[in-house]
Amino acid sequence: MEFFKVSNGIKIPKIGFGTYKTAENNDAEIIKLAIKSGYRFFDTASFYGNEKFISEAIKESGIKREEFFIASKLWKTEMGYENAKTAFQNTLNNLNTEYLDLYLIHWPRPDVKNPDWKSLDLETWRALEEIYKSRRVRAIGVSNFLPHHLENIIQNCEVKPMVNQLEIHPGYTQEAAVNYCKEKNILVQAWSPIGRARVINDELILELAEKYNASPAQICIKFCIQKDIMPLPKSSSLQRMKENLESLKINISQEDFWRIDTMPPIGWGGEHPDRERKK
Repeated sequence: MEFFKVSNGIKIPKIGFGTYKTAENNDAEIIKLAIKSGYRFFDTASFYGNEKFISEAIKESGIKREEFFIASKLWKTEMGYENAKTAFQNTLNNLNTEYLDLYLIHWPRPDVKNPDWKSLDLETWRALEEIYKSRRVRAIGVSNFLPHHLENIIQNCEVKPMVNQLEIHPGYTQEAAVNYCKEKNILVQAWSPIGRARVINDELILELAEKYNASPAQICIKFCIQKDIMPLPKSSSLQRMKENLESLKINISQEDFWRIDTMPPIGWGGEHPDRERKK
């Protein structure tokens, strides 16, 4: 298996499995399929409501806990020093594990109008630092943080964020945030790396899928990897899960990579940490 490394030396598989909305049937079946297809990194969050199902799937797999890399996130309502510590313990309980591999702050603001988000982020981060120092989590980071959100933490922390999750896919590459993270040695993970229908049906993505004998999803996933960004694709199909992992075998040429990287803006999901959601 190929890996990325975070700033403290921890290795992370180059492709993870995003679990948002994977427990809508109130069972662990999709997670079990993902394990069967070869995924070992699972990204969840308290907000997703599926931590217990991930625990169930891992237990039933018969594979040792140490072979999995489990990431979770605390929600907007769980921010603050004491709240974050409680949220982390709840997540450990739900996942039935003594430690997490990665723990993140889900969003930088509890709501877009909150004027005290900077101090709230610092309180929350202080809790994550304490958890990290207690060795109950192997790495800590953030999600949906832009440079001005990250700078607030970096200028006031003892342990720097190691990971930042952002919406990234062809047509929405967030260059300013990605470049900032790379300068600060923060690994970027891409949620929604395949984008939406407009992305995978884009004429360039379809052209390159045919050229490389790949699926449009594989082109999107490998594009992220070639940008040194870790993709977190989702799927409910065993075949597509396997195809997504096989994206590692594709090698997009420099010219085609540039063509994807300069696509017109498409496929944004409407979420921005400083603005009301766009529908």
